[in-house]
Amino acid sequence: MLDRPDNVVPNKVRVIALTPDEGLEQSLRTTFGASGKIDLTVVKGDLRSQEAGFSAGDSSVVIVDLDAGNADEFAALQRLMNRIGRWPPVVVVTEGFNAEVGRRLVQMRVADFLVKPIDGIDLVRACARVAQGPVGEEEVREAEIFTFLPAAGGVGVTTLAIQTAMTLLNSGPRGGVKTCLVDLDFQHGACADYLDLEPRLDLSEIEPRPERLDRQLLEVMLSQHASGLSVIAAPNRPAEMRSFDPNVVTRLLDLVSSHFDYVVIDMPRTWFSWTDSVLTGSNRLFIVSEMTVPGLRHAKKLTGAITERLGPELSPLVIVNRFEQRLFAPGLRLNDIKQALGAGFCGTIPNNYRLVREAIDRGIPLDEVKSGNNVSAEVKKFVLPLRAKAKTEPESKRLMFWAK
Repeated sequence: MLDRPDNVVPNKVRVIALTPDEGLEQSLRTTFGASGKIDLTVVKGDLRSQEAGFSAGDSSVVIVDLDAGNADEFAALQRLMNRIGRWPPVVVVTEGFNAEVGRRLVQMRVADFLVKPIDGIDLVRACARVAQGPVGEEEVREAEIFTFLPAAGGVGVTTLAIQTAMTLLNSGPRGGVKTCLVDLDFQHGACADYLDLEPRLDLSEIEPRPERLDRQLLEVMLSQHASGLSVIAAPNRPAEMRSFDPNVVTRLLDLVSSHFDYVVIDMPRTWFSWTDSVLTGSNRLFIVSEMTVPGLRHAKKLTGAITERLGPELSPLVIVNRFEQRLFAPGLRLNDIKQALGAGFCGTIPNNYRLVREAIDRGIPLDEVKSGNNVSAEVKKFVLPLRAKAKTEPESKRLMFWAK
C-alpha cells in the first residue's frame, strides 16, 4: 500500500530530479517551468555520488537519470528504492536500454522509465500520472521476511528458522496467517527432514525458464505440514556444489512473498550471486552464532561485512544459540556477549539439547515435544515484538528481490 504523505496536494506535483546531464537539466527546467502545477528541484550529479545526502523529502515524484551500464549506479538505485519504498514513486531516465535493463527496473518496482532522447512533455505526463498513485488496483500484498544466516556451521539455524515460522504461523487466528518456510540451502538443507516432509521443489524444472514459475506451479512444489505451515525445499545434493542462475531464486521469492503473510528463509553459509538480493529484501536479518569466542568473532565480522557491503539500513541482529550460564563456572557470560556484539546483539536461546534432539528425530516441532518449552518461549520474545515493529515500518522494508 502506498505511504502517501498527508501534505501532498493532488493538484501540485513536487518533482525532484537527480541528473549529471546538463542538457537534460535544461530540458527539465524549460518544460516543467511552463506548468504552474509542477514545482521542480534539480540535484546535480549521479545517484552514486549524491546518494548519501539525497532525500526525497515531501516530493510527489523522484526522477533519476541512471547510467544503466554502471553496476554501482544500479546498486545505488536498489538502495534508494529500499529506502523510500513506494512513495514517492521513482521515474527512471536512461540512455543505455535493453531487455535486461527493463526487467531489472520492473523488478525494482520503479513507477515508470523513459529512454533518452526524451520528449519533455512525455516526462511531464509520466510524472503527473504516477503522482496520482495506482487507480483501481488491488492493494499490493507482500510478506514480511525473516531471514536466518549462520555465522558458522552447525549453529542451529534450521531449528530457529522452523520455530520462528511456527511462532509467526500461530501469531493470529488459525488459518488466518499464511506462513512459508523457504530452505535456500540447496546443498545441505534440512528443513524438510526436520519436519518429516518430502521436499518438492524441482529446481531442474524451473531453472531453464524461471519465468514459467507461477502460482499454479508453486502450489505443486510446496510441501504442506500438518500445522498449516508451507515449506519450500529441494532435495539436497551434498556432493554437488551448484550455483544457480539468480533469476531462479529471485523469481521464486518474488512469487512466495506475494502469496504469504510471513516468509522465513533458512540461508546457506556460502555466499552466492543471489545472496545480496535475498538479504537486502529481508525485513529482519538474523545472524546465528554459537556460544564460543570464535563463534562471536565470526558473527561480529559477518555483521560488519554485511553492513559495509549492503548499507547500514539492513541492521543484522545476532542471536546466540545454545546459551548456558552456570554460577561460579568458567566460560562466557551474558555481559561478555553483550560487550562483544554491541548494538547488534538480539538475544540468546537456551541450550536444551534433549528437547531439540527429540524434535529432530521425530520430525515434529518443538512445541509438540513439550508445549511452552524454554526454546520456544525465547524465540517468541524476539520474533513477536519485531514482527509488530515491522508492521509499522514504511513500504521501504517490503520485499524487493532482483538479480544482481
